[in-house]
Amino acid sequence: MQSIPPPPRSIPLAINAHTATTALGAGLHAHRQAIRDRRSGLRRNDFGDVPRLDCWIGRVEGLEQAPLPPELAEWESRNHRLAWHALHQDGFLDEVRGAVARHGATRVAVLVGTSTSSIGETEAAYAQQRDGRIPDALARVLVHTPHALGDFVAEVSGARGPCLTVATACSSSAKVFALASRMLQAGLADAAIVGGVDTLCGSVLYGFNALQLVSPEPCRPFDANRRGLSLGEGGGFALLEREPRDARGWLAGYGESSDAHHMSAPHPQGLGAQRAMAGALARAGLPADAIGYLSLHGTATPANDSVEARAVAAMFPPTLHASSTKGWTGHTLGAAGIVESVLALLALEDGRLPGTLNSSDPDPACGPQIRFANEERRIEHTMNNAFGFGGNNCSLVFSRA
Repeated sequence: MQSIPPPPRSIPLAINAHTATTALGAGLHAHRQAIRDRRSGLRRNDFGDVPRLDCWIGRVEGLEQAPLPPELAEWESRNHRLAWHALHQDGFLDEVRGAVARHGATRVAVLVGTSTSSIGETEAAYAQQRDGRIPDALARVLVHTPHALGDFVAEVSGARGPCLTVATACSSSAKVFALASRMLQAGLADAAIVGGVDTLCGSVLYGFNALQLVSPEPCRPFDANRRGLSLGEGGGFALLEREPRDARGWLAGYGESSDAHHMSAPHPQGLGAQRAMAGALARAGLPADAIGYLSLHGTATPANDSVEARAVAAMFPPTLHASSTKGWTGHTLGAAGIVESVLALLALEDGRLPGTLNSSDPDPACGPQIRFANEERRIEHTMNNAFGFGGNNCSLVFSRA
């Protein structure tokens, strides 16, 4: 890897609240139980019209029966239903409203990531067009835009600071942590709601299937016999502030890179991944052997896993416990960064390090760092990797509160 000057140390930010909702259930307790019991949220595909793709998905239960409140009807979409549901878990909205009261609404930023936003509603609108016109009931400008999620979270939370939606594929809701760090350090905000939501839709299922990346069986990250990814949906959020208030952990550092090697394939030597991980360690002021758990991007696609495995082996000692949690949740795309950050924070809090579900035969590229079994061990620092199409990479380091 070409030598580049290390970035300056980050100012740590307190993570004063966090939550996630996925196929494992709503809120932190459901995710703790699923990790402990090694219970996957994947199910045979039952989403959308028949005939359906022969695959497995991570579907959030009950969204079809949970419309938004009448006063938010103009925002109606599957993505916003999941955002609403996720925001109401673990007392998260109460914590946000406390931050708004402390700092003022204009000093609380909303920074969210998504890869598809509410495109499922756009699909439905186009499917029902007649003579080139979309029915008036479906022509809702608030929904048919990539920034819909950010606007919706601001509307629900009452935060009126800078509002940005990041769409960098699967790194989207990891990069918002980096954005929050820069924004708070620059004095543009005093607190930030960070997170992301992505939901299942036809474009996602058939788009990834067209790329020949979807497995007909539950995904097996880092397994020598893996056959591709299992798509999922999820949403999660965290509240970042300079001062701790019963903090769940600290954002200690972040690293970003863009290797631009290929539109969908990672750099074969994992140079972009290594630069992101090295940048996160440098900003956190930590050596590689300080990381106790590494939450890998680990999509179960042939290219991603072998490249990421080699990058990890090149940078970390054999004592590291590294795993992919996508066998639990499926690949939640633009929400993967926040969902897997929350799982990494739970490992930090609980000392229960997830293994890699569904996998049994390690890929030859795997070093001893990549583990399939859970482990009980107190750790002080974790890292989360989120790598997107186009070589858009982000790594985050979290430290114990």
